[in-house]
Amino acid sequence: MTQSLFSLNNYLRTKFGQRIQKIPLDAGFSCPNRDGTISTQGCIFCNPHGSGTNFAKQGLSLTEQYLWWMNKFKKKYKCNLFLAYLQSYSNTYGPLKKIQKVLTEIKKLPNLIGLCLGTRPDCLDKQKLELIQSFNFPEVWLEIGLQSAHDKTLIKINRGHDSKCFAHTVQLVNAYGLKTCAHVIAGLPGETKQDFIYTIKFLNDLPIYGIKFHNIYVCKDTMLAKYWQQGKFNPLSLEEYLEWISEAIQILRPDIVIHRLNGDPAPNELLAPAWAKNKQQILNQLFLRLKNKNVYQGKDYRPSRSEGLDPK
Repeated sequence: MTQSLFSLNNYLRTKFGQRIQKIPLDAGFSCPNRDGTISTQGCIFCNPHGSGTNFAKQGLSLTEQYLWWMNKFKKKYKCNLFLAYLQSYSNTYGPLKKIQKVLTEIKKLPNLIGLCLGTRPDCLDKQKLELIQSFNFPEVWLEIGLQSAHDKTLIKINRGHDSKCFAHTVQLVNAYGLKTCAHVIAGLPGETKQDFIYTIKFLNDLPIYGIKFHNIYVCKDTMLAKYWQQGKFNPLSLEEYLEWISEAIQILRPDIVIHRLNGDPAPNELLAPAWAKNKQQILNQLFLRLKNKNVYQGKDYRPSRSEGLDPK
């Protein structure tokens, strides 16, 4: 990662003195936007199978999944410490007993220094946050999907919550001493670059600690795929995405840890754009652009009048 960004790798190396590798885990959770509680359709861009490994459907326990990945990553990256990443669907959606059972198993895993929980803002409350806090993991990140700060867009993509819900949840997470990593998507239907930049400014004003940038891409078996096939949606070009992300990085609060810079389609799910399948090419071109244009994180950051939340 380049020095112009406050990357997750830099943050973890500074805190723990060595490389920390994330291990994706599938605990078999569902999503209120899939099971009929909010909707049965899900977000228009979401693969019906959810992101992640689908190991839970194959009958693998969390411990079995973790050990399989740990052995693989130890050989590949020569690392010894890991973060458990509950990735598939919404991992705080369900009864407290289920969440407690999952976290109890994770707490016993070897060489583990922390937890990353992928979820939604409407799937967290005080009881769940108290439970997560009680396990005292050295490092905890709640990865919460926002996608856009524009409620009109959230309705269009069938997100099932509004920006106010997200902001309230982030404040609640912060009150419990836990870290939020916000997920945002560049190029959502109907949004301009200015709309995307507004979303970044919206996040700057909240006590978030991390961010994941995603480019919108069209997956098979999604509502977005139907729009794309009907000519009602065109994803960003690579050049446009690089321009949007570069500008976002320039105005992003410099203390926010960047966890990801682009989406990563699963094998055989991508319909468009073709450039989205080459993660390393995207990163290489982005870093070259940042260097050539002298762009670095926070270069044009200016606190807004509403700021003053003193994120740590």
